[in-house]
Amino acid sequence: MTDRNGLLISRRSLLAHAVGGLAFALTANRLRAATAPLETEPGAHEANSLLTRVARPLDAETPPQAFTAWLTPNDRFFVRSHFGPPAPELVAPAAWRLHLAGLVERPLSLSLDDLRRFDEVTITAVLQCSGNGRAFYRPKTPGVQWERGAVGNAQWTGVRLRDVLDRAGVRPPARHLQMGGADRPAVSDTPLFLRSIPIEKALHPDTILAYRMNGEPLPLLHGAPVRLIAPGWMADSCVKWLTDLTLQAEEAQGYYMQTAYRYPSRPVGPGDAIAQQDLKPVEAMVVNSLIAHPQQGATLSRGHVMIQGLAWTGEGRIVTVEVSTDEGRTWEAAKLVGDDVPYAWRQWQFLWRTGGPGSRTILSRATDDRGQVQPMASPWNPGGFLWNGVDQVQVQVREA
Repeated sequence: MTDRNGLLISRRSLLAHAVGGLAFALTANRLRAATAPLETEPGAHEANSLLTRVARPLDAETPPQAFTAWLTPNDRFFVRSHFGPPAPELVAPAAWRLHLAGLVERPLSLSLDDLRRFDEVTITAVLQCSGNGRAFYRPKTPGVQWERGAVGNAQWTGVRLRDVLDRAGVRPPARHLQMGGADRPAVSDTPLFLRSIPIEKALHPDTILAYRMNGEPLPLLHGAPVRLIAPGWMADSCVKWLTDLTLQAEEAQGYYMQTAYRYPSRPVGPGDAIAQQDLKPVEAMVVNSLIAHPQQGATLSRGHVMIQGLAWTGEGRIVTVEVSTDEGRTWEAAKLVGDDVPYAWRQWQFLWRTGGPGSRTILSRATDDRGQVQPMASPWNPGGFLWNGVDQVQVQVREA
């Protein structure tokens, strides 16, 4: 029950970027070079594959060692969908159309070339599955047992959704935008993946219809030819293989809006009855952090070790990251490094003197500019959503 997730524009075919052969290219003055770890464990460079959680449809997360980069390469970006991608011919540039209907003055049917005539923008933003970290809830909750890697940071290029909606003309009482894609379930009576976002988020200037990812045509696994990017919000609002937008007065109906991707607005425990009015849709991300180096289970030499990681939040900014090496009894500030960009994650570093040999646990917690602080563990909820307990890795310090 988790997420799936200017006018001069390249016109290279998207069709070539199907399920296989995904590549990450650092393009002229648009992308940042990946940062190498300051110290690596033996064999860390060999883990280039995604970690498969479900084989069909593919649900796979990024290996933690990839998170030493500011941008997550396309071929190492987590993959999530409910039904798998549509057949490539259904979303080929020549065949694809975006239909905009409902409470509008002028219904639209746009080709990819039509869409590219709007002003182009690029947003760097974290995309995270709502169930990232679900495996850490106790008691366990149903759904894909994501650990730490159903998240990534990418540069998304496309056009402002607001500009397209302005072309159509929004009519009152439109309060929600329903989104649908070209993907279809294998069984006809399975509900379609339909989601909606409030009109305020749809009209926000940073919400875009993206057709490029990290400077390359959007790969099929990540929603080609166009997906919606609602920066700061969980990936269930970032519908892939987008084909239909409908302005309406109410939220989208159906399973994936009214049942799935909802969580309690009050504390609950396992087995508690929860009224529908006490459930709200998953929307903005919560403050979070991740230790990318050293890795879980690493054996380290005594002395100084550079701990590296990432921190992110929803529509705010990260202001501090702290590290503890004594089970959370004391905390020390890490150094924030790299770019500070709205919606993107912050890199951080902490130079740790290991002390004597033995087992150690490293903890990290982040605080954002809205005062949100990572808790030691997330409040339990039946969907296993929004995990943001402090991150931790266990390491072994060896004798000199």
